[in-house]
Amino acid sequence: MTYVVNENCIKCKYMDCVEVCPVDCFYEGENMLVIHPDECIDCGVCEPECPAEAIKPDTEPGSEKWLALNAEYSKTWPNITAKKETPPDAKEWDGVPDKFEKHFSSKPGTGD
Repeated sequence: MTYVVNENCIKCKYMDCVEVCPVDCFYEGENMLVIHPDECIDCGVCEPECPAEAIKPDTEPGSEKWLALNAEYSKTWPNITAKKETPPDAKEWDGVPDKFEKHFSSKPGTGD
């Protein structure tokens, strides 16, 4: 098992999770984060830290798509180990449906 970041992170990108990860397995895209599934030690400390509830175990139904996306982009996006400023409109995006189809960016973030 590993944890994955799902659609609700898109345009929310709170980054509280990054601060608590003991193995620095988060990678930063332009408007969301992902978890490297081979680096995650399944400790689960990141899940309750996410205000958007965008981190879930890969055993949850429907997580296959997110596991694949996390695996793909964690190979090319830069590693992030320190929390940055939350986007000013993050709360407005929290819970908005269908963000992946309309707002996902494959561009990398800046990382550390």
